[in-house]
Amino acid sequence: MDKQPVTYELLHIDKNSGARRGVIHTPHGDIQTPVFMPVGTQATVKSMTPEELKEIEAQIILSNTYHLYFRPGHKLVEEAGGLHEFMRWDRPILTDSGGFQVFSLGDLRTISEEGVDFRSYLDGSKHFFSPEKIMEIENSLGADIIMAFDECVKYPETHEYTKQSMERTTRWAKRCKDAHKKSDKQALFGIIQGGFYKDLREISAKQLIELDLPGYAIGGISVGEPKNIFLDILRFTAPLMPENKPRYLMGVGTPDYLIESALAGIDMCDCVLPTRIARNGTALTWRGKVVVRNANYERDFTPLDPECDCYTCKNYTRAYIRHLIKEKEILGVRLLSIHNLRFLTKLMERVRIEIENDNLLNFRNEFYKKYGYDE
Repeated sequence: MDKQPVTYELLHIDKNSGARRGVIHTPHGDIQTPVFMPVGTQATVKSMTPEELKEIEAQIILSNTYHLYFRPGHKLVEEAGGLHEFMRWDRPILTDSGGFQVFSLGDLRTISEEGVDFRSYLDGSKHFFSPEKIMEIENSLGADIIMAFDECVKYPETHEYTKQSMERTTRWAKRCKDAHKKSDKQALFGIIQGGFYKDLREISAKQLIELDLPGYAIGGISVGEPKNIFLDILRFTAPLMPENKPRYLMGVGTPDYLIESALAGIDMCDCVLPTRIARNGTALTWRGKVVVRNANYERDFTPLDPECDCYTCKNYTRAYIRHLIKEKEILGVRLLSIHNLRFLTKLMERVRIEIENDNLLNFRNEFYKKYGYDE
């Protein structure tokens, strides 16, 4: 087999929890894991420049195939030199397949073996995504890691339909592998599905591993289910994934879920949460969430988080940021986004250190107590 463009190197396993510390090698640099990946849906992490992302030590960012297909169009991005050149980001990029967005359209889409017919969220125009079309788009976008086309079923869903969906996802993954034109430059990851049925998760993992892809993801959890069910499926599925390849859990970004994911042996997580809640005037801190737009922060001249080393916390107060948010000033959202993203990258730095010290379980318990979680 040809040398893969993306490989995983295991550095340490926490002897008390099984959490793993590693490095993912990519064409645009190494990624220290476990890692949180900021989401740049439209080829930008909302309100953040690439230089600011580097300052908060983001190692890799995501972009969205579905949205970039519509605007500006994957062929335009390819003409610009690919996403890295287009958005001036010289570190690793991952593009999702657009599957989650398409399947969340509900009545606006129709699924068949061949692919998905759907209507544009912009103007209602008709479009069709097949595994082959997704590979064409992701090859044009040029990310280091690209995701296979899959179906993310809702919660709850019947075993019968989930089984049909999971089997189709496997067939689509095979078609994606066959259609992938840049396997020497872009790593295609498969997505384990199966909803909340362990027998289906096991089958999905086994069948996808047989494709010998360079990495694997868990999809279809953290979609509204209770936390105990999320943890049960996560802890069951993660050990089914190859030990010598990156393990990615899609769509997770709250501090507790990030820590639990690391404890389960996950290497990569992503979520829009830090910038989304920033737009609502909320900050993540080491002592829990701070809804800075609330009236009790009107005369609070302290940093968002005294323990944070970000630009926002070094220079601005809660009172000032509250003022900006209340007046709908763009700077308020930018300052909160910088802080929230740095909080999560710093959290994962700590997670990596605690794994190296065989101490992640103790750290989790201490963090939960300080943050205000029940566990």
